Amino acid sequence: MNEIFSTAATNLLPFDGMVLYFGSIMPGPEATTYMQQLLSTIDWRNDVNIIFGKKIITSRKVAWYGEKPFAYTYSHSTKEALPFTPELIALKDLTERITGEQFNSCLLNLYHHGGEGMGWHSDNEKSITPASAIASLSFGAERKFSFRHRLSKETRSVMLEHGSLLLMKGTTQTHWQHSLPKSTRVTEARINLTFRHMVDQ
Repeated sequence: MNEIFSTAATNLLPFDGMVLYFGSIMPGPEATTYMQQLLSTIDWRNDVNIIFGKKIITSRKVAWYGEKPFAYTYSHSTKEALPFTPELIALKDLTERITGEQFNSCLLNLYHHGGEGMGWHSDNEKSITPASAIASLSFGAERKFSFRHRLSKETRSVMLEHGSLLLMKGTTQTHWQHSLPKSTRVTEARINLTFRHMVDQ
């Protein structure tokens, strides 16, 4: 069963977690302005993953920012957070006001077109505060975002629109994986910001 949700901030998951989709949280022109600012001000780099001992350089680009130079390791690669930009601070403050959650870091992804995506995974690295919320802000091309339960394999999907906000919280990362499926029909770029709370040591 694979349903598409696109409405209010109700829980999209049937059990074992909570995913709230708020839809677009700002006018279209404002979202477009933010996207243009992020494209020009963020220190975008190609991501480097180590898979089965082989170095893979992704076509999508990433960036890692935070209140402190937090180290974040995933796919056997470690990044050190850069200081938040004014745009990221403004977006973090907006996200915190809407969700009631607190964040101290942000991982950004730049997908140039629908041929770039993300496979099934969970954001459950030990450096992330356990059971903390993760907020996802999307700009640009509308893309499908999917969830799959680890045991039952049941799936849920939502279309993430320009300027929209999604929140994953509770035990979601423990019981569910998520992905951004590729789509040849998508020709425009998308920027995704995932605000997180890293363990502050």
